[in-house]
Amino acid sequence: MIETERLLLKPLTHGQLLKYIKDDHSLEEEFGLLPNTKNISSSLRDALEENMLPNVQNKDKNYLYHTLWVLISKSDNRIIGELSFDGEPDANGETEIGYSTYEAFRGKGFMTEAVAGITEWAREQDGVKSITASTAVDNIASYSILEKNNFVKTAEGEGMFTWKLALS
Repeated sequence: MIETERLLLKPLTHGQLLKYIKDDHSLEEEFGLLPNTKNISSSLRDALEENMLPNVQNKDKNYLYHTLWVLISKSDNRIIGELSFDGEPDANGETEIGYSTYEAFRGKGFMTEAVAGITEWAREQDGVKSITASTAVDNIASYSILEKNNFVKTAEGEGMFTWKLALS
């Protein structure tokens, strides 16, 4: 678990991922949190079922790079968003992150804080040399989070920006 000033970032186990997908508040109950409404997009549900669940169960992989990390607001005592890696670092030490904040908690700096926390954690891990992220060119809020965390825009194409943060 990663702790920042206002957040706890908690990586989910296989069983917790199943509860997250079920979306019956059993995950919040397990963590002693207040229930919250989340809308799991079809793309996230597909990623969870087809990629994350099998990879988290694979003992040959470091599940921390394959699971969903939930963001828990300490003051609200609720899950307010999620963050994930797109797998373990590649041969060049690069890994990608993606993130989402629940609508009621957007614009409060939570994700900027969460990305700072996860990048500091990644900096301490063996084999991680850089983190990338992709954002839609019109998603100013999303790429502002990256800019505030010193990510540099490295490419643009097909309506997307690619960002990179060197950790060493």
